[in-house]
Amino acid sequence: MIVAASTSCIMNMPLQEILDRLADLEYTNVELVIGEQQPIPISDLVAQYESIIHTCRTSRRITPVAIYFEPDPTTPNYLELFTVACQLAKAVKVVVMTVRSSIPGTPFNEEHERLRKLVHIAMTHGVVIGLQTEIGRMTEMPDTVESFCKSIKGLGVTLDPSHYIFNQSKPKEYESILNYVCHLRLRDTTPTQFQVRIGQGVLEFGRLVIQLSKVDYHRSLCVDLAPIPDVDPMAELRKMRLLLESLL
Repeated sequence: MIVAASTSCIMNMPLQEILDRLADLEYTNVELVIGEQQPIPISDLVAQYESIIHTCRTSRRITPVAIYFEPDPTTPNYLELFTVACQLAKAVKVVVMTVRSSIPGTPFNEEHERLRKLVHIAMTHGVVIGLQTEIGRMTEMPDTVESFCKSIKGLGVTLDPSHYIFNQSKPKEYESILNYVCHLRLRDTTPTQFQVRIGQGVLEFGRLVIQLSKVDYHRSLCVDLAPIPDVDPMAELRKMRLLLESLL
């Protein structure tokens, strides 16, 4: 396993500056986030395509290891943009890309067909798709995630345990989908707060690493921290890196 950080941890900066900041914090691996409010904005993905590739290839202190494709499935031209993101992943030698599921109420067969198409497109570019576990989406129930993965060959899971802790009477069990995990996005969480300072939540990072080791998981443990008022974000990022590295 390796420790990585998401570009979404540092906002309102050009991509190059974000990569430099994370490298200064001694992160050597990064998840690139593609989304409207991100340093790789979805609306400019095509226009900035060559520039993004150049930035990633010349940032020698930190290596892209994953892409998070943030747009909602209802975004206009979603498949075309997704295909460009897959091309970008191949160009910067990223294997894993995360996508979001549709909202509850979407027919299962309709979502199944959509995900099957995404997996097919991704495979032609040598990319593995991880379906993010997320509150307010079809993946908010581990059983549904397992059903998708069992029925769609090549579909993986991007596990974000916070979504199975926050706003739950008790944490949801997700052992049944661990075999499908291809990426992780992490922060500390409580049942009443989606993100808290490192060490003040209930997420058992050590137990999670042990569980992943048992299923031979060898990919990223990706830090995804949003700013907390009156808390130094750089200190939290450094603390999270040291915590995860101590468990490996």
